[in-house]
Amino acid sequence: MPSTASCPCTSRSPVPSEPLPLPLRVRWLGQCDYAATWERMRSFTDAREAGTEDELWLLEHPPVFTLGQAGLPEHVLDPGPIPVIQCDRGGQVTYHGPGQLVAYLLLDLKRSRLGVKQLVHLLEQAIIEFLAEQAIVAQPRADAPGVYVGAAKIASVGLRVRHGCSYHGIALNIDLDPAPFARINPCGYPGLAVTRLCDHGSGIGVQAAGEQFAAHLCRLLGRPLGRDSEVAEGTAI
Repeated sequence: MPSTASCPCTSRSPVPSEPLPLPLRVRWLGQCDYAATWERMRSFTDAREAGTEDELWLLEHPPVFTLGQAGLPEHVLDPGPIPVIQCDRGGQVTYHGPGQLVAYLLLDLKRSRLGVKQLVHLLEQAIIEFLAEQAIVAQPRADAPGVYVGAAKIASVGLRVRHGCSYHGIALNIDLDPAPFARINPCGYPGLAVTRLCDHGSGIGVQAAGEQFAAHLCRLLGRPLGRDSEVAEGTAI
């Protein structure tokens, strides 16, 4: 008589799922002193552990010229009362001031499986996508990092990688006073034109621009956006 017992099911080990990506913690910091912010970025990077969340700091700086590692003093033509700070990011000289969105990306490159050139491309692309939402057509340049509207520069990019992690980031001109750019050769290019969102009909503010830029960057990185509710607008660093 044939057996009526059912065949035992073959047991299968569960397929391990990919770990969920860590959120990118986004902080709006208001207006912050450049030197203090730079020091905090380095301290954050040095104190990182394997599980430290990546962060994106959105802020403005009081007027300051910064010289990157490749920066030549002769590109600072006449600083006047504006301080000049030599820093450890890549690139030449640029200007930061109120009305400019500064976004510092503190990212573990190895964990994100990114190289520096890939990261620069993603930062530029996030800016370009955000500008497209403002009806501004922009593009990168192969010979000079940053984002341009026609021949005029609207955003600069400069990074530093330390212990396999990035800091520094991007500066996007929203509605800042452009006059200080005449005191330097922006990014080392004599006579380089600069432009702002407000020159192209956009009335968006710095904080709103930061939120939209962060959303584009998170999507390009494949990361959830995590907002920090503990840091209030204008909190000093």
